[in-house]
Amino acid sequence: MSPEPPGHPEPPAPRSRSGTIGRHSARTGSEPVTARSPLRLRLLLSGIFLPVFVAAAALFALWARASGPGGSPHRAVLITIAALCAIIAFLAVVDLLVVVRRLRRERGTGR
Repeated sequence: MSPEPPGHPEPPAPRSRSGTIGRHSARTGSEPVTARSPLRLRLLLSGIFLPVFVAAAALFALWARASGPGGSPHRAVLITIAALCAIIAFLAVVDLLVVVRRLRRERGTGR
């Protein structure tokens, strides 16, 4: 039970406890006490490279579709590159969602 009245929003989670599980191991003393993840940089990089890798996946897929048998590079290579670009784009989407959730939690505007 929380001592706060019902409907009162929780204070934002501090950066040290903003992970889904919390601290994974005790501090060893060698890392800075105020170390923070560069969330805004991750947001910027994911936002920039998401459309780049989506476009690359689409272009390689179209190239693979248009390439004939015995073409160079081989169709299987183009399909593999397109799949890798799509996987990286998916990871960028996941990272965007995680970063946005953590930033909202820090600001106290999370659900």
